[in-house]
Amino acid sequence: MSRRANGAARVVPETKRCAVYTRKSTDEGLDQEFNSLDAQRESGEAFIASQRHQGWECLPDRYDDGGFTGANIERPALRRLLADIEEGKVDAVVVYKVDRLSRSLLDFARLMEVFERRQVSFVSVTQQFNTATSMGRLVLNVLLSFAQFEREMIAERTRDKIAAARRKGKWTGGPVPIGYDVVDKKLVVNELEAVVVRELFSLYEQHRSALATARLLNEAGRTTKHHRANNGNVRAGKPWGKDAVLRVLKNPVYAGLMPGSGELHEAEHQPLIERARFLRVQAMLDARKGEKREHGRNPAYLLRGILRCAGCGGAMTPASTRKARKEHRYYRCVTRDKQGRKACTSRPLSADAIEAFVVTRIRDVAADGTLAADVERGLQARIESRRKELLTERRDLPPTIAKLSAEGRRLVEKIGAANGAAASLLDERIAHVADQLGRAEQRLAQVQRAVAALDHAEIETRWIARALADFDAIWDVLTTGNRARLVRALVRSVTVDEPSGNVTALLTDLELDDLGVEGEASDHGDPEQAGGGRSAPSMEART
Repeated sequence: MSRRANGAARVVPETKRCAVYTRKSTDEGLDQEFNSLDAQRESGEAFIASQRHQGWECLPDRYDDGGFTGANIERPALRRLLADIEEGKVDAVVVYKVDRLSRSLLDFARLMEVFERRQVSFVSVTQQFNTATSMGRLVLNVLLSFAQFEREMIAERTRDKIAAARRKGKWTGGPVPIGYDVVDKKLVVNELEAVVVRELFSLYEQHRSALATARLLNEAGRTTKHHRANNGNVRAGKPWGKDAVLRVLKNPVYAGLMPGSGELHEAEHQPLIERARFLRVQAMLDARKGEKREHGRNPAYLLRGILRCAGCGGAMTPASTRKARKEHRYYRCVTRDKQGRKACTSRPLSADAIEAFVVTRIRDVAADGTLAADVERGLQARIESRRKELLTERRDLPPTIAKLSAEGRRLVEKIGAANGAAASLLDERIAHVADQLGRAEQRLAQVQRAVAALDHAEIETRWIARALADFDAIWDVLTTGNRARLVRALVRSVTVDEPSGNVTALLTDLELDDLGVEGEASDHGDPEQAGGGRSAPSMEART
């Protein structure tokens, strides 16, 4: 359409119906007379007014999502906007910043598909670009990548804050465990429910069955926690089941410990169960768990992989035979099996006898408690040394990532006004920064995995030290799988001179990789310099 004015033809642009979308992650301050949503809308309306010569017109409908995260698209106003777009009521969507629409790259791509299919333009007031061009779409995706990274960094900082609180033994929220109430954000003992918790632990120690414990609790009329939330919602108590019993038994809160990042920390609340009783129950639960894994590769043989023949230096492998419906276990020399009696004269050894000898020697060495202390002190020193290195690196990486992110944003803002050689140079720099950013993020993920591996090593260290400190009591409740796990963690080798009857067992000087720590998290320096390494003593005797 055209009109004549002063003899010249003037093109009258078509009307472009513009919807202003606003969002705020929290509902804080939304009750104010002029809030963040109003400020965003005002900016959007001002921008649309500046484009009035292009036929832009602001729609009166408000699309405001107050108190909704940008991590997903489950937002009422956004859903209403998408419905209006599908009905052809909107020609352009205007936001204050890109991350107001979405902070997820995947969700944003889906929204762009809808916009393109319905021929709807997308405009950010503070970040000028045109989605109609390939460069504009590239710039948009780069901006959104940084927005998503920022959201993930916020989530990581929140997790770190919670972890720090837990390291101090503080309660950080979640379902309140039976036996406690929350008063002023702290766990306070509920004496009536505490009776049920102590009864539950006592029943499990007697019967060693979660199902039997649940049945006896139900017969006594006990129920799970009756809880009233701050919003008035009531969670009624229910009959006990196996899973509910196991949740209580495994919860270190009852022993005065607070879990966090794979570690246990001294808590500020009052415990309901003695620490020794809690540890006994964990050993029982470990034993039950291990029973299900006892299959394959001869798990019943405690010395598999560490027993050697003194005569030829070869390994002694597990074997068994069945006579009169009874299984006889033994170890035999691999050299003799493969090359015959002339290569090695050692005869098969009774598995029960040699295993009993080694266990007795461990019991003797662990009797005074120094072995448990030495093992735990030496490994803990190495773990702490490696953790200090990793935490320093983890502390330094986020500022580096933030610096690269900021540089990337600055480059993206400049590229819109550049052309020719300058634009080419900026493209190369953006690619370089993106590569550095990717490497830094990848290294941060590796460091996080290494820290988690050290946490696993620390848990394993505590398990070994606990087993050694109370060897007599714990050994009897361990399964054969967990017994083999303990023996192989403590014993480097057992050498048998079958003709003379001499047996030499060497205790191992544990390294971090013996506890399942990945190479990138291992510290193989001098154990004595690492703080308390233990030399490998021998236990030599004649059988």
